[in-house]
Amino acid sequence: MRLVFAGTPEFARVALQALKEAGFDIALVLTQPDRPAGRGMKLQASPVKAYALEQGWPVAQPRSLRLDGKYTEDAASAKAALEAANADAMVVAAYGLILPQWVLDTPRLGCINIHASLLPRWRGAAPIHRAIEAGDAVTGVTIMQMDAGLDTGDMLLAESLDIGDDNTARLHDRLAALGGRLVVQALRQAEAGTLVRTPQPAEGVTYAHKVEKAEARIDWAQPAEAIVRRIRAFDPFPGASSDLDGETVKLWAADAAPSAPGAVPGTILAATPTGIAVAAINSVVTLSELQRPGGKRLAAADFLRGFDIKPGQVFGLPDA
Repeated sequence: MRLVFAGTPEFARVALQALKEAGFDIALVLTQPDRPAGRGMKLQASPVKAYALEQGWPVAQPRSLRLDGKYTEDAASAKAALEAANADAMVVAAYGLILPQWVLDTPRLGCINIHASLLPRWRGAAPIHRAIEAGDAVTGVTIMQMDAGLDTGDMLLAESLDIGDDNTARLHDRLAALGGRLVVQALRQAEAGTLVRTPQPAEGVTYAHKVEKAEARIDWAQPAEAIVRRIRAFDPFPGASSDLDGETVKLWAADAAPSAPGAVPGTILAATPTGIAVAAINSVVTLSELQRPGGKRLAAADFLRGFDIKPGQVFGLPDA
């Protein structure tokens, strides 16, 4: 089967590698334009582009695919490349551009998306973060036939996995591997003519809105369990944070416990090598991994060697 692949981050690169190892013919790879990154803000290729170039595959990086939009030349060039690829199907994973109808219609079998949730729950840009933040016990991957809506197409395959105590980084890697395996399975079924399309149910729709940096600051006037979920959800991006003694401290790992009734939210109750206990609403968050500006992520014991923290100090609230 001859494929076009569209994707940008590491989640997509894992799927592209799975397709290559399964023996599919990759005729063209679409990915986002190079972006500035790192301390020097030099242009860097996406993980998908870097992998595609290693394999010697042709790569296109249009800024838009809208033929009537701002970057019409980019879109027209991409259209010519897609038509020349003469693909049976296009596999899409975390690409980052909206696909107009002409793209959906170009491959013989249309466009197939790897989505990191059990649709229709968590349609949208950040399904991994939002599943953890919401306290979901289970998530998964859905292979979906794309249509013009936002993750509204028919489901082709789906498989669940338990979230456990994963943060976004760990869950991302597990879902990426699952997505690569499932999309290969779906394409094999398509080759055999046994692939079944199932419309998404109308009930249970939720939206995983893009995570913004402004969400990173912890509101201590919440239950400890909600705060701990947010810390896990925002690891590695954008990284949960709170202000202490004029510094913005990143919070990377924590546990929740009951008690501390009546304590002012954000108040440090104890600072020991095993963790820094902070009051939340009728509960306690014990921080076990933190980071100062410009520093490294450190276990609480190491963090306390360089930051003199005492009971009674108060982490700032979002509106402080």
